Amino acid sequence: MAERPSKQITEADAQKGRSNDADATRADILRVAATEFAAKGLAGARIDEIAEQTRSSKRMIYYYFGSKEELYRAVLEQNYAGIREAEADRHFEDLPALVALQAHVEHTLDYHILHPEFVRMVMNENIHRAEHLGSVDGIRDRNSRVVASMQAIIDKGVAEGVFRTGLDALELHLQISSLCFYVVSNRHTIKVIFGVDMSVAETIARRRAAIVATVLAAVRPPS
Repeated sequence: MAERPSKQITEADAQKGRSNDADATRADILRVAATEFAAKGLAGARIDEIAEQTRSSKRMIYYYFGSKEELYRAVLEQNYAGIREAEADRHFEDLPALVALQAHVEHTLDYHILHPEFVRMVMNENIHRAEHLGSVDGIRDRNSRVVASMQAIIDKGVAEGVFRTGLDALELHLQISSLCFYVVSNRHTIKVIFGVDMSVAETIARRRAAIVATVLAAVRPPS
């Protein structure tokens, strides 16, 4: 009987395995750290508490990220990458302009509602005057994509005759972002002051319609 060849683990296989383990460990640390930083901010979050909730140790967190500040910056980068990648995946600029803009507004609102940790991280970083965000590699280039996409929608809208001329892509992006961000960032104070629960589906639907109407009215040509 012929002898079957034995399975040997090559150095490449071992290296790939170690790489996969490292990626999984980093992802686990970032997942827990994102929750901790969003809830407690940079000053309040503790590496010990993050380590307790992961499959790694405090020593391993420092090995992968170097310091609490570097871990915080990695979480910031991941948060901004998440929203920008979700926008890019939708290819809004391929749609007719009015449809594209409405879809973009609705997606932005839904993303903020589904990712309140992103809103809290942005609020925390503004408390720090964006001290840490400025140290994230490629942060401007990554976020310039949404402005480029918005410009493409504006150009298409002007060509189709449904948008007025003179629109600024960055200003329009900021208008959409601020209207959607407020729904999540101020939900607790709105509930206390006005008795309106911004987490209720009916209220969200009403705000979505109002934000869409506001943005579309801002871009339409004069009658």
